[in-house]
Amino acid sequence: MHFKHSLIAATLALSALAGCNSNNAEITHSQARFATFNLSFDRATYETLVSEMSFTHGEQNALLQRYQANDSTLTTEETETAKRIIQIRNVAETIQRVRPDTFVLAEFNNDGSGEDMQALDGFQNNYLSHSQNGQSPIEFAYRENFATNTGKPSGQDLNLDGNKSDQGDDAWGFGFYHGQYAFAVFSRFKIDEPNIRTFQDFRWKDMPGENNLKIVNCDKALPEGKACGDSWYSNEAWEQFPLSSKNHVDVPVIIPTKSGEQVVHFLVSHPAPPIFDNPAKHNTERNRAELKFWQDYIENQTYIYDDNGLTGGLPLGSHFVIAGDLNADHQMGDGDRATIAGLLSHTQMNVESTLGSLAPASNGGEYCLSEGICQRNQDTPHPANITSTSGLRLDYVIPSATLAVKASGVFWPSGSETGYHLVYDAALGNSKGVSSDHRMVWVDIDFNQ
Repeated sequence: MHFKHSLIAATLALSALAGCNSNNAEITHSQARFATFNLSFDRATYETLVSEMSFTHGEQNALLQRYQANDSTLTTEETETAKRIIQIRNVAETIQRVRPDTFVLAEFNNDGSGEDMQALDGFQNNYLSHSQNGQSPIEFAYRENFATNTGKPSGQDLNLDGNKSDQGDDAWGFGFYHGQYAFAVFSRFKIDEPNIRTFQDFRWKDMPGENNLKIVNCDKALPEGKACGDSWYSNEAWEQFPLSSKNHVDVPVIIPTKSGEQVVHFLVSHPAPPIFDNPAKHNTERNRAELKFWQDYIENQTYIYDDNGLTGGLPLGSHFVIAGDLNADHQMGDGDRATIAGLLSHTQMNVESTLGSLAPASNGGEYCLSEGICQRNQDTPHPANITSTSGLRLDYVIPSATLAVKASGVFWPSGSETGYHLVYDAALGNSKGVSSDHRMVWVDIDFNQ
């Protein structure tokens, strides 16, 4: 984990509290916009992302001018870099349009430990701090990078293919290098850094009711020596196995209001997707358990311990916002629907903002499905609430019942709305090459009530 801010950026952040947000909503010290955005910055190496984020605004312009002019001297590498810079700029423009105060940046690769800030600082300094397509620059004074289990070598043969590759399915979280698919948090409000809690090393076996996964899909070819009903992982691997495929973090955000400082615990994770399962349904079961962790955490279950050895969950009555690409839809898809449904309807949640009239929605999701641009899960019962091109609701901002919600949304313009170029391109369709295969989700918290 790393924290960095400058005096100039901090001044800008405090000034922004009285500025304007998207949709002409006035932002004062009594309102805050929390958001999540899977940016799809999952490059083949961390160094590639650092390089792309290190291009100055002038260097970007020079390269893009050559690319748009079909300069015959462009190398293949320069052409691919130009395309990725366009994607980064589109993501930055999306952030400038939505103007969140605190948000999750999912699939933003790091060095594994979260210590190296080059890519994150470059994204701020070279993209967000510059106007994208006429939008106002946006400054996040507080930037947190987090260690991740994705690509972290396990030293175990977790996929039982006879090799200990330490990557892919043999890593503690799926990834081809340590740091791939990591996440970070940006905030214009001060973060109480000494009281951040991380749960990267919390072991799956220490969650009550969880046991070594059993082989349940017996129609698949099984590894030699394994039979239906057997435990999938070795005892040695199961004893070490972390619950979190990336990390679970509690980031206390300090919001100055008319009645004094309010602390909102920003609870962030990015659970494994419940697809690409082995015969023990390892991803589906891990996604379920990663979601269940947050329910236990807000209930202040005593079994929980963090990476510093502090036990227990969140004190009851605390303000919190659960956020991230949770990779689960309560009515569709391959995940454990009951677990995500239980989280959305929990008594400690502001259910009106999760399942009611204030649930984040867009016109673009319905448009994408009706036009056949989004071709999967077209029979979803909640097309306005989907957050990814898969046709599923996967990305969430879930406020506690202690917080008043004023508004919410999914940034997904339809074909007739401003900003459609950020989600669809005639040549690229709705692919990651445009911006992301996920959409930014936001919720406005009102501290006047």
